[in-house]
Amino acid sequence: MQQVVTFLLDETRFGLPLPAVERVLRAVWITPLPQAPSVVLGVFDLEGDAVPAVSLRRRFELAERPVEPADQLLVVRAGRRLALHVDAVQGVLECDAQAIVVAGSVVSGIGHVAGTAVLDDGLVLIQDLGTVLSLDEDRELDGALEPSA
Repeated sequence: MQQVVTFLLDETRFGLPLPAVERVLRAVWITPLPQAPSVVLGVFDLEGDAVPAVSLRRRFELAERPVEPADQLLVVRAGRRLALHVDAVQGVLECDAQAIVVAGSVVSGIGHVAGTAVLDDGLVLIQDLGTVLSLDEDRELDGALEPSA
């Protein structure tokens, strides 16, 4: 069995492996970060750590909308600590590892999706945290986070 944290963007259900998720937070004030990649909304303080917040709407090229108080942030480890802005976290599902189909075997060219969990009540698109930021975006974010001299 594999545990997956499920969340919504519009009406689409996505998921992340539970071990990758550090915590879930209500939306907080996000300070814009000049020179950050376009998918980065900005940063916020979490226990003294400046955590970049990533817009999955921008990453998946969905319609933009402002961050609302009911929105949530999934704090994850994706090479670095990031917060993923989502509409709502639904909870944790346990699914049989056999129910997860590798994305490329269903449809080729699906970026940012590692697999699809086929459940009785529909599909869950399992995100590939390794592709939340490209290498260039990761370097660009490093530069934006460095204090100015």
